[in-house]
Amino acid sequence: MNRETHFESSDTLVVVDRSRRRRNIIIAAVVVAALAIAAFIYMGSGKDEQATEGAGAAGGRGQIPTVSVVVPGRSQVARVVTASGALAARRDQPIGVAGEGGLVRAVLVDAGSWVRQGQVLATVDRQVQTQTAAQLAAQVQAARADAALAQNEFERSEALVGRGFVSKADLDRKRAARDAANARVRVAQAQLGATRAQIGRLDIRAPTSGLILARSVEVGQVVSPGSGALFRLASAGEMEMRAQMSQQDLAYVRAGMSASVTPIGSDRSFPGSVWQVSPIIDPQSRQGEVRISVPYDPAIRPGGFAEAKIAAGGTTAPLLPQSAVLSDDKGNYVYIINSKNEVERRAVKIGNVDDQGVTIAEGISGQESVVLSAGPFLNPGQKVSPKRQAAR
Repeated sequence: MNRETHFESSDTLVVVDRSRRRRNIIIAAVVVAALAIAAFIYMGSGKDEQATEGAGAAGGRGQIPTVSVVVPGRSQVARVVTASGALAARRDQPIGVAGEGGLVRAVLVDAGSWVRQGQVLATVDRQVQTQTAAQLAAQVQAARADAALAQNEFERSEALVGRGFVSKADLDRKRAARDAANARVRVAQAQLGATRAQIGRLDIRAPTSGLILARSVEVGQVVSPGSGALFRLASAGEMEMRAQMSQQDLAYVRAGMSASVTPIGSDRSFPGSVWQVSPIIDPQSRQGEVRISVPYDPAIRPGGFAEAKIAAGGTTAPLLPQSAVLSDDKGNYVYIINSKNEVERRAVKIGNVDDQGVTIAEGISGQESVVLSAGPFLNPGQKVSPKRQAAR
């Protein structure tokens, strides 16, 4: 016990107990805290009761959300079939060795060059063939000389046969010798012509006018008919897109339909037209090919990839804003409101998508009340308060 003793002048002894005073202070603080906690709990319970009473008074009206719906009906919309595929030359012509081949002496064009029909693209060494042609030309001259001599002998014998100096048998032999000499002239001429044709085939020529797409030959290279294509030529420079599309979309496409082709990575679109629709469907991919002709442009590079939009006529179908169509791992869908004001999920198939909206090819008839927005916050079977808006 901590006590303090003081001695005053009156000699009276005063004793002060500090531990008792401290205990009293602590007790008072505890009492005040307990009162504060009790007051807080009382006030909180009062507010909860008021909130509960307010919610009960509301009667649950705040729990039913209001959603905007539209009855789209059916609109006349243009059917646009979208597809993707590779760019290529419409007529990709390989150019190889037409003759016996040999050593390449010169290559006169490169990839990207425009050529005309019959233009020489490369030349092959022809020294041996040239000497052979000279030899055959000499043989032709000799054969002609022999033929001329045989003709003179025949004419002289024919003049003497009437005077009895030459028998008819000798005349017949002269005639046969003349005919044989003339035949040898024709044989020599044919051999010379064949050799000259072989020399001409040593020139690699363009079979038609167009654009050189690729070159795979160099000077000094030995080529032969088995060397493969030395050049690739796009006939007339015409290009095309080979679009791949599903069997269902293929049914809407016909030759002559207009199309718009946009190469990947380009902001330019090029007009084109469908010139061929595949008569078969690939059994592996279940897709068919549509070939779209495109005029030449440097941005159209064979081997590249592009997207095409084909104007495939018109159709009557429901048209919805893009906000009304949702998608997940099960596919595309919309929410409709039934007669009980309950949310229903309806799977749909999308047709064309453009600035006007989304064309619904299958799934709804157009007479349903379709939720315009807030779809991600709804659940099938949920009660809602529909608010109808006019269709666009």
